[in-house]
Amino acid sequence: MQQKPAAAAAAMAVDAADDEGVRSHVKVIESAKRRLRWPFDGVVRFLGLAFTLIAAVVVGVDNESKIISITLTKSLPPIHFFASAKWQYMSAFKYFVVSNCIACAYAAVSLVYSVATRGYKDDPMRSLLLVSFDLIMVGLLFSADGAAAAIGVIGRDGNSHMHWIKVCGFFEGYCHHFTAALVISIAGSVMFLCLVVLSILNLYKN
Repeated sequence: MQQKPAAAAAAMAVDAADDEGVRSHVKVIESAKRRLRWPFDGVVRFLGLAFTLIAAVVVGVDNESKIISITLTKSLPPIHFFASAKWQYMSAFKYFVVSNCIACAYAAVSLVYSVATRGYKDDPMRSLLLVSFDLIMVGLLFSADGAAAAIGVIGRDGNSHMHWIKVCGFFEGYCHHFTAALVISIAGSVMFLCLVVLSILNLYKN
């Protein structure tokens, strides 16, 4: 009769050990997932920060000035005047610079936050808040890129119906720099889009 309580106690001890082993194994797996997920999240946020910063700086310092000659008719001499190309002259370019600055600042703050919380257990509400801001940055950047690209196409090709001349024919250096900044900004937009996809997958797995 005394062997039964001892056997039951031993069985309970084995079950408890098994449960503890399972919990320990789950903790190890969760910790490994966080270690694998965080470097990717941190690297993508850093790339988003770098791309948006470079795009904003390139457009912010880009300007070109020169004397332009325009011939109205063959019977009249050409008209010479001094002209400058700056991002402040177009609302779409202002929106482009400001949007990239906002995204860059957010990327810096979210990167610090991601580094500070990398060892903590995933919180669905925190992840949902982060993916919401990431999604806002995606919309902001892609809208700014689209608006700037539309003005850039007009500057490159002009518009015969509206009698708009090809500005890039006069300011080639300015247009080349802006094109490079636009490509870099699109790359930053893709980085934020990758963050959104990663966060959604993490929320789905949780």
